[in-house]
Amino acid sequence: MSYDLVVIGTGPGGYVCAIKASQLGMKVAVVEKRKTHGGTCLNIGCIPSKALLHASEMFEEANHSFEALGIKTSRPKVDWKAMLAHKDKVIEGNVTGIDYLFKKNKIDVHTGTGRVLGAGHVEVKVEDGSTSIVETRNIVIATGSDVMPLPGIGIDEKSVVSSTGALSLEKVPNRLTVVGAGVIGLELGSVYARLGAEVTVVEFMDKILGPMDADVSRQFLRMLKKQGLKFKLSSKVTAVQKKGRALEVTVQPAEGEAAATTLDADVVLVAIGRRPYTEGLGLAEVGVELDERGRIKTDNHYKTNVDGIFAIGDVIAGPMLAHKAEDEGAAVAEMLAGQAGHVNYEVIPGVVYTSPEVASVGKTEEELKAAGIKYKSGKFPFSANGRAKAMLHTEGFVKVLADAETDRVLGVHIVGFGAGEMIHEACVLMEFGGSSEDLGRTCHAHPTMSEAVKEAAMATFAKPIHM
Repeated sequence: MSYDLVVIGTGPGGYVCAIKASQLGMKVAVVEKRKTHGGTCLNIGCIPSKALLHASEMFEEANHSFEALGIKTSRPKVDWKAMLAHKDKVIEGNVTGIDYLFKKNKIDVHTGTGRVLGAGHVEVKVEDGSTSIVETRNIVIATGSDVMPLPGIGIDEKSVVSSTGALSLEKVPNRLTVVGAGVIGLELGSVYARLGAEVTVVEFMDKILGPMDADVSRQFLRMLKKQGLKFKLSSKVTAVQKKGRALEVTVQPAEGEAAATTLDADVVLVAIGRRPYTEGLGLAEVGVELDERGRIKTDNHYKTNVDGIFAIGDVIAGPMLAHKAEDEGAAVAEMLAGQAGHVNYEVIPGVVYTSPEVASVGKTEEELKAAGIKYKSGKFPFSANGRAKAMLHTEGFVKVLADAETDRVLGVHIVGFGAGEMIHEACVLMEFGGSSEDLGRTCHAHPTMSEAVKEAAMATFAKPIHM
């Protein structure tokens, strides 16, 4: 059978692309090597980690906040197997949902490993080694990303784990060393810290969360330390060795010749980033160009240098975020249908689902300074927000950055309870080129956490009321 479009990979970018293309009248098929759809995000990433984050946060609330709220209860205990069962049930619900959507949109599913033979032809290899060839007018590569390995450190997914193994440990470790203070490391590290593990995070840079706003990074680091996480910044892990039933982790300064130190751990989580997954796709054979980081080169329409072959998501340049891939999937489907698909890369939010959450959209202060853009800043703490006080969630703040002359909002950064939900009013505002005054003069319901966003905007163009 011949198709208008074949999408290789059914992660967030791939399945959205396929569904959108079908909605626009194309005959569509997908190729997926897993037995379930949803890619890393739904199977071993975003969704299962959020299930464990929520469960561990509820455990923390019951242990430390209930009494202050007037709730008397016996001390809760962790049933790790039940917690993992909850995570697995959440995964199942999401991946079966995509099966339903594919059937609803009349999308054919080819289970097996996809390989591009050339423009218009995709080979599908199944488990028994047999192959078939699918013909198509267009191919979209949406194979996502894989774990970035740490040189010299072998991952067995039992004692030295990636994010995949960290979601299915046999038990909560007594001591966990996390290599990398990025989003994945801090999210999973905070899960195990809440469940009783002694967590030490080793980070090569001198700050956590890499490109995040430095003000956010500093204050969030203080909050995490208050929660009991330990940090070794400007440091690198150079060896992990078995020491009886435990592990000995060798840590050296990122720069300089200072003596190495060691950490004892039961589990080491390697979370230093991800790399595009293009292995076995046959790209070199058909002449598809890659950049210096192994990402597929595309133009503004997601087209590679080979006619009829496109790419989206983690395999191309840009932030490795599920929602970025989704928007690209919809955009390329629209373009193939002759419409004007578009993604605004200046307004892609990023969220760290820790407690409190960290959310950001647009430029940081450091980026604005480096670009020589004159800006003004307004800030409002949740400690001055009535709803935050009522819920015992007063940590954090909202910061708004706007152009000094036009007042157009250039960036918004939030640390606080529910930050991942609050950031989206900033996204909508910025999509329409709104100003801090537009945001500050928009009526917000009282009492809500979102009032802090309004107050931060007021602090940007005038003065806040409640501080």
